[in-house]
Amino acid sequence: MRAQRPLLVLLVPLVAAAACRPSAPSPDRFTSQVNQASTPAPAVAPAAPLIAPLSSGARIEDERNTIAVFRDAAASTVFVTQTRVVVDYLAGVAEEVPSGSGSGFVWDMDGHIVTNYHVVKDAKSLTVTFRDHKTFQATVVGVEPRKDIAVLKVEGAKDLLKPVTVAKSQDLDVGQKTVAIGNPFGLDHTLTTGVVSALGRQVQGIGGVTIRDMIQTDAAINPGNSGGPLLDSAGQLIGMNTMIYSRSGSSAGIGFAVPSSTIGRVVSQIVKSGKAEQLGLGIKLDPMGRVERQLGIKGVAVISVPEASPAAKAGLQGLKDTPRGLLLGDVIVKIGESKVESYDDFYNALDQRKAGEKVDVTVKRGETTATLKLDVLVVN
Repeated sequence: MRAQRPLLVLLVPLVAAAACRPSAPSPDRFTSQVNQASTPAPAVAPAAPLIAPLSSGARIEDERNTIAVFRDAAASTVFVTQTRVVVDYLAGVAEEVPSGSGSGFVWDMDGHIVTNYHVVKDAKSLTVTFRDHKTFQATVVGVEPRKDIAVLKVEGAKDLLKPVTVAKSQDLDVGQKTVAIGNPFGLDHTLTTGVVSALGRQVQGIGGVTIRDMIQTDAAINPGNSGGPLLDSAGQLIGMNTMIYSRSGSSAGIGFAVPSSTIGRVVSQIVKSGKAEQLGLGIKLDPMGRVERQLGIKGVAVISVPEASPAAKAGLQGLKDTPRGLLLGDVIVKIGESKVESYDDFYNALDQRKAGEKVDVTVKRGETTATLKLDVLVVN
């Protein structure tokens, strides 16, 4: 019908023009009109479709890639459920009921499962459900709240373990494809796709410090996706879906994932020792920043320095108790080339270092500034 419309528009003026043109009577006019009326109108061929449909079973390259990534990685993705005990005093029975859920992924053949810390926080008991819906009890091996990472372990699931493939490098580009697999709203093994929207994002985490170098993606992430894998087009782990920016609580196209480089470093430490290494300078600080707020200063005030410690030998000074009250000691304002204005800055500046490394620490002492060379230590 769309192809016929111009024809109709053009015919109307022609008919109107013929009706307005004077003509002499003709004896053959009636016969001519009868013959024209009895002649059938020529058939109009149907318009050809503008877009030819795909043949049966056809897939574009991106679809084939998405399908292949899901088929490979779905077995590595699990459903993590918190449970709590509910007591029915009238019936005299107690039963475990789900109290929260999230996602996770298989890390190795020893049964280690990686998820977000906030998924397992305050859990009384945990279960892990695999793709075939088999469920196993899980124990917490260790957590790192500052990175929102937790490591669980399941026993007896050897045949179901398919470790996720971790990307060997974190060489990502804005615009490249992302694939998220998780359990939003309890709907297990849901797949969404998107792109890397931005890199190097800094987001306030559940551990009280900023999680840096996070990956921003527009792949739909909803409650229940936390802890699930974020994959690239090769099916390799590039991040762990952790949080979203949303005013409604549902996906708004702005999700954040902890990068795989951070996951690999922290998880390896937890698997080895049950805890993540926390680096420091062997001194006492106040992570809450109460001294700094009270005095209105920028930097990190040194509360105390243990005697005979490497920091004390380097000349670092803490608060001093005087007859007039506490006297401010050194205030750390820079570590290496990283500016330090808060404990968050201090933590993240050392987080990029390694234990045993020496680092230049710039401090303010009264009206003067000094730079000391201190050892980076494991403080936990």
